[in-house]
Amino acid sequence: MIDFEIPAETAELAARIRTFVDEEIIPFEKDPRLTAHGPTEELRDDMVALARKAGLLTFQAEKRFGGLQPSHLGQAVLFEAAGWSTLGPIALNCAAPDEGNMFLLSKIANPAQTLEFLQPVIAGEHRSVFAMTEPDGAGSDPGQLATTAVRDGDHYVINGRKWLITGANGARTWIIMADLEGAGATLFLCHGDAPGLIIERTMDTMDRNYVEGHAVVRFDDLRLPKSALLGEEGQAFRYAQLRLAPARLTHCMRWLGAATRAQAIAVEHARTRTAFGKPIGQHQGVGFMLAENEIALQQCRLMIWWACWVLDQGHQGRHESSMVKSMVAEELFKVADRCVQVLGGMGISDETPVAMIFRDIRAFRLYDGPTEVHKYAISRKVLAGA
Repeated sequence: MIDFEIPAETAELAARIRTFVDEEIIPFEKDPRLTAHGPTEELRDDMVALARKAGLLTFQAEKRFGGLQPSHLGQAVLFEAAGWSTLGPIALNCAAPDEGNMFLLSKIANPAQTLEFLQPVIAGEHRSVFAMTEPDGAGSDPGQLATTAVRDGDHYVINGRKWLITGANGARTWIIMADLEGAGATLFLCHGDAPGLIIERTMDTMDRNYVEGHAVVRFDDLRLPKSALLGEEGQAFRYAQLRLAPARLTHCMRWLGAATRAQAIAVEHARTRTAFGKPIGQHQGVGFMLAENEIALQQCRLMIWWACWVLDQGHQGRHESSMVKSMVAEELFKVADRCVQVLGGMGISDETPVAMIFRDIRAFRLYDGPTEVHKYAISRKVLAGA
């Protein structure tokens, strides 16, 4: 039986997180260090310091690392609260890609790697990168992986090019996917200042909610010791799937929080802005948009909770997470679009955060797999008689 009753301690923590985001983080949305390429490292450090002081930093970490280790359903409630501002997850250290990378490393890193690469990320001292996507194909179809790794004595030598690598500038912990000769797709760990790891440029993108934006990266004879191998040779695709199902859902949780805030702003505007003799919310055209948003937000919330329940029962949840990711990404985009419409001219300005939320949620339809790729996977499952 599915039970969606939220434990009192989870509800109380969500309220603490929401208050923290409201009082401490939302003021940073007007900070000049929130640039076209996202928050700067300095802005991120300032916000992380506040979360650490409040005792809320990396609350989702496993208990062995000092976190609360909430269930997936608990995470849904807490991450939605964190997402009330797009800066909230960054401050609380539960934003992508760090949150997904912490999850992956906690499952497959050995003790030495955990100490060197994972624990500084959990502590909010370092940021991390998952370098898979490439300009010539590898991304939604990782089978087109072109970055290579070869063995050279006690080392691996990596060559290739990646792009849309989130948070590359300044990141210290790097997870790199490369095609290892004779083994296939393999994951490697290294530090961001390793010789041969070259950040060519930061790309100009429409979203600005990730620290230091997205970069183009080149590996030019990047030489790594055998200890850099993450997990087993040739198992990168399996490890990526381990990471992807929960990461898809945490994306949905955070953006649900942002879309809910956009709706709250639109509702308040519809109550107070008048046209043709009454508040615009009393006009059917506007009122119906707000009603559609309210329906969509609750549908998204219940879909997320359902998939989280599946994961909490010990299932992989790949099919369910694909269904949720494709549905939630599309519906939240519609919610944000209607909020822009309700706000009118103000909706396309930075007078409120709605325009920023709209731009970022548009990009969410591509993060962790475009909607069309998920629908393709869903259809294959359906046609196979699942």
